[in-house]
Amino acid sequence: MSCLGNILWVIFGGIWQGLGWLLAGVLWCITIVGVPIGMQCFKLAGLACFPFGKEVVYSGGAVSFLLNVLWLIFSGIPLALSACVNGALLCVTIVGIPFGMQCFKLAKLSLAPFGAQVVAQR
Repeated sequence: MSCLGNILWVIFGGIWQGLGWLLAGVLWCITIVGVPIGMQCFKLAGLACFPFGKEVVYSGGAVSFLLNVLWLIFSGIPLALSACVNGALLCVTIVGIPFGMQCFKLAKLSLAPFGAQVVAQR
């Protein structure tokens, strides 16, 4: 079921979420200091393109907190807002609710991506 969900997700708008993460990663990688942040963006672009069958587990420490603050100031808010708007639009119909829930998962991840690990659902 997750394979079908991922295919439909990419066709009906998930590609734009993934491209947003890729763009953020490229912009962060322009500077040498931002390369670790950009690499995390590239990892999470895969989740943004294929979110079904995966869940996010949060952990972290002081370094993750500092990176999340830096991330939130420069990139997190636009990605979170776009995911929330997309999720709200998808939740208008009953068929779109599972896709909207994935958008909200990505919106939460957009606010604090550091210290988050993507794992397969059980």
